[in-house]
Amino acid sequence: MALINENYLKLPGSYLFSEIARRVEAYKTANPEANIIRLGIGDVTKPLPEAVITGLHAAVDEMADEKTFKGYGPEQGYDFLLEKIVEFDFKTRGVDLAIDEIFVSDGSKSDTANIQELFSQDTKIAITDPVYPVYVDSNVMAGRSGTLGADGKWSEMAYMPCTAENGFVPQLPTKKVDLIYLCFPNNPTGTTINKTELKKWVDYAKANQAIILYDAAYEAYIQEDDVAHSIYEIDGAKEVAIEFRSFSKNAGFTGTRCSYVVVPKEVMGYTKAGEPVEINKLWNRRHCTKFNGVPYIIQKGAEAVYSEAGQQQIKALVAYYMNNAKMIREGVASTGIEVFGGINAPYIWLKTPEGMDSWAFFDKLLSEVNIVGTPGVGFGPSGEGYFRLTAFGSKENTQEAIRRFTTEFKL
Repeated sequence: MALINENYLKLPGSYLFSEIARRVEAYKTANPEANIIRLGIGDVTKPLPEAVITGLHAAVDEMADEKTFKGYGPEQGYDFLLEKIVEFDFKTRGVDLAIDEIFVSDGSKSDTANIQELFSQDTKIAITDPVYPVYVDSNVMAGRSGTLGADGKWSEMAYMPCTAENGFVPQLPTKKVDLIYLCFPNNPTGTTINKTELKKWVDYAKANQAIILYDAAYEAYIQEDDVAHSIYEIDGAKEVAIEFRSFSKNAGFTGTRCSYVVVPKEVMGYTKAGEPVEINKLWNRRHCTKFNGVPYIIQKGAEAVYSEAGQQQIKALVAYYMNNAKMIREGVASTGIEVFGGINAPYIWLKTPEGMDSWAFFDKLLSEVNIVGTPGVGFGPSGEGYFRLTAFGSKENTQEAIRRFTTEFKL
């Protein structure tokens, strides 16, 4: 008899974005003429930068020539890409890394879900609330969550609320934890913390032999000087932090799939006997066992991001989406609705009006003005009463969505 992993049965009935897709499809079926504008999922809409396309085409030509054809590559990534990552993403910010501390992969979603495999089942997890659902669900699947309470919280997880009342700054755990998930700029709230606040987390992790899992997928959108682009800008972070980066949001690789994880050799886990073990070696073993590497063609496209033209083009992409974010933020604010984010991130986080719950507001926007967003409660119990809009639509759709929104909620 093939017994299943019954932890999967603990998961809520559907993944957040699957439920959104289901509701939108049902509405479209009933209202086929509706002109729906999607500002919900964090998927980009502009095409890949020209430099990336050129790199991809050149790599395809290489694969057609026996002299330059590539078969299996190194699971960790080709040196030509690893060297560019070290030089452009870290050395420019005063951070020294070796190329064997970086692992190229097919997406930060996969990496943040898979990293928990390296740790024991009784590892204590801390998450910000609201939170990107994958951090939670992957640990539920692994059996670390306990039971789901009526309050929407898992009994064995430590929740760190981030709301307007505390300025969206999570407080240090009141009980000892082992793994801490942090995401800045934050998805879903679009908010950040400054370097002084981030240093508190590094100090906590060092004092408690904890590890910070730091999701920096949106670092390219940071506009303010006192916000770290990498946690390794903070003294001591290389001893306690693993960082996740992505080409999806800065260079449009959501459909192309390329990202990387930084695992410094100083980061240690421990055996039950208290003996230190390099997490870098464990991740390398897992990576080589379960992953055959990102395709050569895709890595050549990613390398082109670091060319002079590529750097200019991704800056233009970021500016395009951040202009959308400004339009959304200012438009929502003009109605008197309280709004957050949209300054260092492509996400706008707003309080639902008139005490409306998140899903009720979702249904109202969909049915009355044909706009799709994301209910805050889908990111955790502290997201109830909030709603997320993304700046990844086209400029034209964003303008039309804000026109509809401001008309519906005008003061």
